[in-house]
Amino acid sequence: MTTDFAKLVKILRAEQTDGCRDRIVVGGLEEFLAVWSHEAEPTDRAGSVAKVRAHLNNYAQKPVAERTIAVRETLILLGAAEQEPVPEKQGIGKGADLRKVRGRIRQSGLSLRSPVTAIRGVSSAQGGRLTRLGANTVEDMLYLFPRRYDDFSRLRTISELHYGEEATVVGVVRDVRNQQTRRGIHLTKAVISDGTGSLEATWFNQRYLARRLLPGRRIVLSGQVDQYLGRLTFQSPEWEPWSDKLIHTGRLVPVYPLTEGLSARRMRTLMKSALEQCAGQLADGLPPSMRQDYGLVDLGMAVRQMHFPDSKESLERARHRLCFEEFLLVQLGVARQRLAWQRRPGRPMSVDQLMLGAFVDALPFTLTGAQQRAMREITDDLQRSHPMSRLLQGDVGSGKTIVALVAMLAAVMNGMQAVMMAPTEVLAKQHNQTLTTLLRQVADALADRDGATERLVSQTHVGLLVGSLSQTEKEARRQQIAAGAIHIVVGTHALIQEGVAFKDLALAVIDEQHRFGVSQRSALRQKGHNPHVLVMSATPIPRTLALTVYGDLDISVIDELPPHRQEIVTKWLAPLERERAYSFVRGQVTKGRQAFIICPLVEESASIEAKAAVSEHQRLQNTVFPDLRLGLLHGRMKSEDKERVMEHFRTGGYDILVATPVVEVGIDRDFG
Repeated sequence: MTTDFAKLVKILRAEQTDGCRDRIVVGGLEEFLAVWSHEAEPTDRAGSVAKVRAHLNNYAQKPVAERTIAVRETLILLGAAEQEPVPEKQGIGKGADLRKVRGRIRQSGLSLRSPVTAIRGVSSAQGGRLTRLGANTVEDMLYLFPRRYDDFSRLRTISELHYGEEATVVGVVRDVRNQQTRRGIHLTKAVISDGTGSLEATWFNQRYLARRLLPGRRIVLSGQVDQYLGRLTFQSPEWEPWSDKLIHTGRLVPVYPLTEGLSARRMRTLMKSALEQCAGQLADGLPPSMRQDYGLVDLGMAVRQMHFPDSKESLERARHRLCFEEFLLVQLGVARQRLAWQRRPGRPMSVDQLMLGAFVDALPFTLTGAQQRAMREITDDLQRSHPMSRLLQGDVGSGKTIVALVAMLAAVMNGMQAVMMAPTEVLAKQHNQTLTTLLRQVADALADRDGATERLVSQTHVGLLVGSLSQTEKEARRQQIAAGAIHIVVGTHALIQEGVAFKDLALAVIDEQHRFGVSQRSALRQKGHNPHVLVMSATPIPRTLALTVYGDLDISVIDELPPHRQEIVTKWLAPLERERAYSFVRGQVTKGRQAFIICPLVEESASIEAKAAVSEHQRLQNTVFPDLRLGLLHGRMKSEDKERVMEHFRTGGYDILVATPVVEVGIDRDFG
């Protein structure tokens, strides 16, 4: 540092000590800068003079708080221009080239794959605690991001503090003492002054602080301003000695997940050490051209700013960069998975459009344009030489089941089998009944019109395989499936059990697909030779959206309801408006309609605040709707009891059915 810059640093330090009141030099800091700039510019090769003047521009007109920030930033600027001192014990003298320091670090063998105990300052005990947080290696440590940030960036003078705000002050310790309360609590109290005033800071059960908060030491305090007997105070504030590189105060301070024996201050210190030693080793997977095109910071910078952001803007840029990369990698991975699936040899089907058209024409209702469009997209896929992987999305009552049935009939036309898997027995049994009824109705309608189609439909056998069947029934059903006697199999998770083997599975339909895991869907696929897959969902929940957005599935959307279908209206009511909901339900029952009341749990739980179906049914029946007929349905009931309740509700025996989500999207779409 040249003599001119050393002189400026000395003046700025004195200005800080005086509380940035602009009275250290005669005429004020701006007049001093005018003379200083003229003297320093001839030897300034880095443009530091211009940067200093930009930081301190209009200094006299700024409020004290802004002056304090300007002086601090200028000192940081000048400090960054200096060589960083290295402890002598490292064997490197002062002023050594930082590249040599980095070289020594690399030679020490510390890498991203090193255990966390290899990080400077991490003992074996601390390493065990970090492991409990999921940080086994240095790289794990770097990606253990804060869960939130305390905003201590608002630098204030003591005279500008207001009760209740979170703020940071820089001051000098004037007095410190330990004392003990009558209840045995140890207090450490320190008086801090910054030239504009004084305040008292108090810490509890930290007696060692009296040895560190020595009178005359310049420190930084951050926390919420409190008051005691009308005086402003800090209660247990974060603090650290003043420096150009603050960690715990004067900035956006990271708040990490912790574990027993690992304090917030210690965690920040260890993370700072890890970043300094290893952040430069992170390999950036995004090419420079991509980063430039999308305005992304490099990986090392993003990770550093996620831990110790310079500002809210830099934190947002870091988060944006990491989110971009994460989404990109997921998208590339899923796209590769999709490509690998499409490269597998499929089994193209021969689709007889005339026969399918005759089947559709014989239905007891007319398909909507959206249903016909989805049907064409699916049958086109079935004729291709690679397996179909398609999502059929449509609201409740939009007619997804009949579209799936047409696709399954196409498989049956080719002498192959199809399967439909549902997440619950209630829904599986409903699908089994719906498919069987539709096939019977169409066969009756075609009796005198189309012999070939009538034979296909009437001879298509639909079978149900669910867990509640007896062992004898299950074994008989498995034998029928293996022999090909059942053409369309409907069931639950029981379909993916080891003992289930298909003769020739060509199409797998998965309803409410978000309820099944990747391994479960894969297990169903393994029941055939690269079968076509159609997944259905009534609600585009985030998981479904993720699958579609990332290109894993082609999409068919049924975006219109069949004629005469009532429009679905969704309303959200606050807990205080519960009586309004009850009045609405009563009014609908009075008009001859029925209602569902869905509860997330079967029985009450001490750990989950949610309505339990059993107790809620009792409460509603006894206190809210004593004059109405209420039924109860949940997954723990025996199969025959479920059937009895469902049938009673279908025939109008209940006005209201209290149930868990076992009913899925309804017991029967033609009732309730």
